[in-house]
Amino acid sequence: MQATEVENFEYLGKSETVEKQKIITLEDVNIHYGSFHAVKDASLPIYEKQVTAFIGPSGCGKSTVLRSINRMNDMIRGATIDGQVLFHGQDLYAKDVDPVLIRRSIGMVFQKPNPFPKSIYENITWGAKINGFKGDYDELVETSLQKAALWDEVKDKLKQNALQLSGGQQQRLCIARTLAVQPEVILMDEPASALDPIATGRIEELILELKQYYTIVIVTHNMGQASRVSDNTAFFMVDEGRTGYLEEYAPTEQLFLNPAHKKTEEYISGKFG
Repeated sequence: MQATEVENFEYLGKSETVEKQKIITLEDVNIHYGSFHAVKDASLPIYEKQVTAFIGPSGCGKSTVLRSINRMNDMIRGATIDGQVLFHGQDLYAKDVDPVLIRRSIGMVFQKPNPFPKSIYENITWGAKINGFKGDYDELVETSLQKAALWDEVKDKLKQNALQLSGGQQQRLCIARTLAVQPEVILMDEPASALDPIATGRIEELILELKQYYTIVIVTHNMGQASRVSDNTAFFMVDEGRTGYLEEYAPTEQLFLNPAHKKTEEYISGKFG
């Protein structure tokens, strides 16, 4: 079951009461790569149909935490996790949970566009076929590309190899491919870092449109991007032993304009990073 929380946020003289549905909860998450303690004691909520940004300096574990949400770290030899990652109250690391099923509900878009060397059409239908989709594939392709704001640009060249698209188009295709398997949550690991400013702007606009229907978690080094697209922000830091930890979590406006911790303020103001 989803937990409903009513929280009161007060900052800059403003008071806001927000009712939010918690869809994912991280509780005391510790992640190791072999003997290296990559992330310690991370606890935070992720709310339905909102955008949560993970920010922080390189090596602070934000991408590691992101990948823990759909068990992508399982693919890294020596990676282990303690604590709980709850999705609708279900521990995703329980012994009877199939990570393949998790990734149908919690999709992922990576830093660099990674379309398959197939047609645009086949890129969209590939995951749906694997998952046993029985519906109209033409409709699925059109709907997914429309949601990714790409349909008008490619509707007359669906048989074209996806690798012929521009970088920004390829990334939106990868988002459309993720949408085609009908997830509830979309994880994005720096989805615009390899793109030019115009393509980045289109991805940001798309994120704001998609949050009407999906819960989104985004890792970004771009402070402006985090402030523009996210509802909540988690700021991760790294200690002297190179272990990442959650320094501060708050509604984005509060965290950027009135952070509770000095390290958060220093990072946002560009004093380090």
